[in-house]
Parts: sequence; C-alpha cells; structure tokens
Amino acid sequence: MGPINEAHVEQPGLAVAEIAACDDQTALAVQELLAAQWATATADRTTRDPGQPGVRLRCYLDVRQELTP
Repeated sequence: MGPINEAHVEQPGLAVAEIAACDDQTALAVQELLAAQWATATADRTTRDPGQPGVRLRCYLDVRQELTP
C-alpha cells in the first residue's frame, strides 16, 4: 500500500483504517462493520503484498458524526 495522504488525516475525527485479513471476504466484512457506524470511503477490492500472508484493505473514516444505537 502506498503512503497515507495528509488530506485524509488533516482534521480531528478523520482516520485511515488499514485492515489485514486472511481473505477478501473477511476484510470486506470488517470494512462493512466500520461503514455501518461512520461515514466511510470504502474500497471495492483488497490488495496482496508479495511475500506477505493474507490481504490488505484501506478505508477512510469520518468519526465526527454521532453513533446511532
């Protein structure tokens, strides 16, 4: 994965979540859990790093909004 863009973390409440999982389905499920709680710029696919186990996924969160029960 490339470096995190400064614009994605320039204000309090903005976050970048990097997910590592054994497979695509697990990584995308974790992303869905995050997206159910906060405004999330989601990824539509995972990446694989040569020589590293599993898959990776990066999504961008805005946690400034209130959580709803």
